[in-house]
Amino acid sequence: MRAVDIIQKKREGGELDRAELAFFIDGYVAGRIPEYQVSAWLMAVFLKGMSSVEAAALTDVMLHSGKVMDLSGITGPFVDKHSTGGVGDKVSLILAPMVAACGIKVPMMSGRALGHTGGTLDKLESIPGYRTGLSEADFRAFIEQDGFAMTGQTAEIVPADKKLYALRDVTATVESIPLITASILSKKVAEGAEALVFDVKSGPGAFMKTPERAEALARSLVSTGTAMGKRIVSVITDMTEPLGLKVGNFLEVEETLDCLENAGPEDLMEVTYRLGAWMLVAGGVAKTVEEGERLCRKSIRTGIARELFMANVRRQGGQPERLLELRGNYRAKDSYEVLAPTGGFIQAIDAYKIGLAGVYLGVGRDTALDPVYPDVGFVLDKKTGAAVLAGERLATVYGKDAASLEAVKALVASAYAIGPGAPARRPLILKEISAI
Repeated sequence: MRAVDIIQKKREGGELDRAELAFFIDGYVAGRIPEYQVSAWLMAVFLKGMSSVEAAALTDVMLHSGKVMDLSGITGPFVDKHSTGGVGDKVSLILAPMVAACGIKVPMMSGRALGHTGGTLDKLESIPGYRTGLSEADFRAFIEQDGFAMTGQTAEIVPADKKLYALRDVTATVESIPLITASILSKKVAEGAEALVFDVKSGPGAFMKTPERAEALARSLVSTGTAMGKRIVSVITDMTEPLGLKVGNFLEVEETLDCLENAGPEDLMEVTYRLGAWMLVAGGVAKTVEEGERLCRKSIRTGIARELFMANVRRQGGQPERLLELRGNYRAKDSYEVLAPTGGFIQAIDAYKIGLAGVYLGVGRDTALDPVYPDVGFVLDKKTGAAVLAGERLATVYGKDAASLEAVKALVASAYAIGPGAPARRPLILKEISAI
């Protein structure tokens, strides 16, 4: 078997089998196949695509390029959720304890902010003492004790994905749906999940900007995951404006507490309840989405989900008492208020522009090595559809320094559109694709 023959076969639209993919990917990870040949193969995949069977084989090969979490001996069901990334998307922080309170085990392996989208690990690490680099033994123990645990991807988990993603980033092949699918699924299956619910974002603040692209990815995740023997649901949700009222690392932890105390923003909770309901269906705890949502609401209303969240904070090294002391007070010293230039109704708040401004402020990062700041971001007073008066405060912006605030003022102002009539409400749940 030769790498050049595999490249040629894919270039001509052929379907690679598992043996060919294993030879190629394992050879790349081991250093036997050079980057220039892998780059050529990536472009061939980008241009010719992959069948669901082929994508499943690639995912399986990537999955077994490293360590797979062993959760044997722990009573399941094991179900996780993955978001394709958005602005103000702190759903995972609320969702994990919420569904754990309903009897689902959630082995959650999360990522960091990159570009305009936030990262779950950065949000968690804004809690004093909270550690996200768990050993496999701790990951297992915490799941068994609390029903969920949140950790980052270790060097031993799916090393093929780390190498391939870095190369995709510099070869203009990031947007390939089969490659995105294999990247996401290999990491999620490696953490031990038996079923997965995907939140595929669509809109200006999402990676997939159009409904068509979002649906193509959603269907690819479902078909490929199903081919791997997993129970899969994709929920396509709107990411036109930021989710919730707070954008930032500690700010989103604050809003997580609001939600767990049954006082969260309506839009954020609508998405959270729907995804949680599907997780309960996928895990066999609920027969229908409606039943699942009732159980999720109960876990919030009774306070059990909040108790589990605070127990997890302590379990993973965080300081619950300090978290509560900082709540409402942990803000960067440099800030300014966004004021409405005219009266009317908010027509739109561009999630991409808010997310991009967040990078300048210190919420996110351009490269993996950039620092993030826990106490910066946005507190929104009003969302799309709200009536405003000229000069009324729309939001408060917190930045790492005065220069960062000055740099974003024009961008943030351009994110708001104000007009004379109340706009029609945009649906948040755009489409649901289930293979359960």
